[in-house]
Amino acid sequence: MNIQTSQLIRDPVCGMTVDPAAGKPSHDHSGRLYHFCNPKCRDKFVAEPESYLTARDPVCGMAVDRASAPETAKHDGQRYYFCSTGCKETFLAGAAAAPAVAAPPAAPGMQWTCPMDPQIVRDAPGDCPICGMSLEPMTPSLADDGPSPELIDFTRRFWIGVALSAPLVFLAMAPHVGIALPAALHGAAGQWFQLLLATPVVLWCGWPFARRAVASVKNRSANMWTLIGLGTAAAYLYSLVAVAAPQLFPDALKGHDGTIGVYFESAAVIVVLVLLGQILELRARQRTGEALRGLLKLQPTIAHLIGPDGAERDVPVAEIRPGQILAVRADERIPVDGVVTEGEPAIDESLMTGEPLPVPKQPGDRVPAGAFNGSGRFLLRTERTGAETQLARIVALVSEAQKSRAPVQSLADSVSRWFVPATVAVAVLAFAGWLVFGPAPSLAYAITAAVSVLIIACPCALGLATPMSVMVAAGKGAENGVLVRRAEALEALAGIDTLIVDKTGTLTEGRPKLTGIALTGAWSEDAALTRAASLEQGSTHPIARAFAEAAKARGLNVATPQDFASVTGQGVRARLDGEQLALGNARLMESLGISTAAAVTGETEVSLAIDGVLAARFSFADRIKASAAPALAALSADGVNVIMATGDNEAAGQKVARELGIEEVHGRMLPEAKAELIGRLKSQGLKVAMAGDGVNDAPALAAADCGIAMASGSDVAIGSAGITLLGGDLAGLLKARRLARATMGNIRENLLFAFLYNAIGIPVAAGVLYPVFGLLLSPALAALAMSLSSVSVIANALRLTRLRL
Repeated sequence: MNIQTSQLIRDPVCGMTVDPAAGKPSHDHSGRLYHFCNPKCRDKFVAEPESYLTARDPVCGMAVDRASAPETAKHDGQRYYFCSTGCKETFLAGAAAAPAVAAPPAAPGMQWTCPMDPQIVRDAPGDCPICGMSLEPMTPSLADDGPSPELIDFTRRFWIGVALSAPLVFLAMAPHVGIALPAALHGAAGQWFQLLLATPVVLWCGWPFARRAVASVKNRSANMWTLIGLGTAAAYLYSLVAVAAPQLFPDALKGHDGTIGVYFESAAVIVVLVLLGQILELRARQRTGEALRGLLKLQPTIAHLIGPDGAERDVPVAEIRPGQILAVRADERIPVDGVVTEGEPAIDESLMTGEPLPVPKQPGDRVPAGAFNGSGRFLLRTERTGAETQLARIVALVSEAQKSRAPVQSLADSVSRWFVPATVAVAVLAFAGWLVFGPAPSLAYAITAAVSVLIIACPCALGLATPMSVMVAAGKGAENGVLVRRAEALEALAGIDTLIVDKTGTLTEGRPKLTGIALTGAWSEDAALTRAASLEQGSTHPIARAFAEAAKARGLNVATPQDFASVTGQGVRARLDGEQLALGNARLMESLGISTAAAVTGETEVSLAIDGVLAARFSFADRIKASAAPALAALSADGVNVIMATGDNEAAGQKVARELGIEEVHGRMLPEAKAELIGRLKSQGLKVAMAGDGVNDAPALAAADCGIAMASGSDVAIGSAGITLLGGDLAGLLKARRLARATMGNIRENLLFAFLYNAIGIPVAAGVLYPVFGLLLSPALAALAMSLSSVSVIANALRLTRLRL
């Protein structure tokens, strides 16, 4: 059968052509029917379809649909897919075996996104279809440490462009400054020589920009590359026609030697200056990931594994599995997340908390990967490795935050949507105005003005204003124990006027101790405590841990209950040895019709009911965190009204509130009640932040303008919050607020600069100063100004790296 190239149907797994009418296997994926040469290929596709949808043309770098690729070829045991026969022939000839931007080997599951348009996510590197910028890895890795392939490629193009443009500029400018040139370089011969120098600069050095400009037109997404492409093409093509066919121009435009004025040097210099701007921008953008790559470098690659025979041997960290025992020597970093099983080390956890003082650890305490062991050797039991460690999760979350968008970005987005069409319109009007009203030669002036407007109006600075500041701020926060998960959280935190705080684990240490047992029936303290500890076993709630510690201290043996049920925000119910047990707060007892005396001691109380009868009341006390009082005082002085909302009883909340100077307290708050409180405050026009650490805080954290979770809290709470304080206390909130305010100030500076730059630059390029000062901006100077505007925005964003929190 003869299958036409335009109708090729390929097996997306092996690349062979398939006749759909031949009864071969097929599979429907996302509404599209794929055909296969045999069942084995189909099974591979079904198991992992995303791996077989697209491929990268190794010559031009375009993404190619594997199921309909026009051409394929096999080389060194690997099949390659091509967008055209020309690319295939070039590849086979060995003339270009890599794309213009060579992509390094990607880790499994690696994805790329655009720094300006984070909604664009691809499975391979390339250019953003919206703005044309080069896509970046969504999560940094140590493989990213060093110059990017794009930076290397652009640098090479830049220096070749400089070498060719320098004599080109000299030839063009020499007659204007009184420098005599050889006769061979005068007139038409000189212009042909300029064409010879300019052509490689425009067509080879500027090829990445031309490709992006064409893509912007194909994608119907006008952007900075549209303007650069139009400006460069206009200058170069006008000059090319002027040299090749001067007879097409009117005599008024011809010089005494019969030649037409050309702009080869402008086209070449535009390309060189845009390359320079891109190089500076790429270098600056690389700096935004240095903090995260620095964190990744803290995790060792070798671990000391203790075998079953007690012998110690060195193995790669990648081979370590949960449950294995590792040795960590003095002055070494911890390779995995784990629990200390032997030894009492002093661990420097500043990479997580931002606090420089070592923290003493005992058997049973958890230690994170990357932390520094400043004392003697100890043993730990592995809990999490690789991408599951707290360090890796922090890097992933910060990387996600760096790609998120603050609401203020919508202003820049709305402007950018009409900016490029408006710029093209201004360029057309400038061209027409100079052509009709300009001095002779009016066509030359018209082309200069139009090209200058197109070049100087590049909206790159406007697009970079917000994401660059967010990227730097997220990295700076990670260095100081403030994990920013979403950019909008920074914007919200900068403007909050009300802070809702949970009590246990947020204001207090979250390690309550059993202080008393009040019996109300015939049961003994040990019997009551045994039942309570049995109900709470397996729970990670602070009260549950306190029951377990108290039972262990008395040597009591807990049992496993049946028919266990958790009542959110109230307690638990279960059956144990034929008894119906209920353990929880006063609200749970009330729901069961059991009367309890109101707590007046200011301590947390938990009641135990056996077969519907109150058996005991347990009292717990929890110490207030040392950092809570000064942090809340500083927030109050800054105009933030602090409100406590706790699930504990009113008396326990009031006791803590008095010590911390909190005037408003809401006790016995269910999770939905906390969220409703935040809703009421927001309806009054207040900007509300919520700080908490428990599962019961998750709805409130999600409802607040800015949710702030303690890293010591539950995964649900952390997942619901926009900001996580790795130090686990409110001192980190002060750092986060300073970071938020500095970031928003930096964004406003960037946006103001970008708007002013375009508001001033476009009219000047159009020629408004010419009637008064005789000043008309050249395309080369416009390109320089455009490049410097983007670099200035990036440099301003990088000032956040010097911020002291």
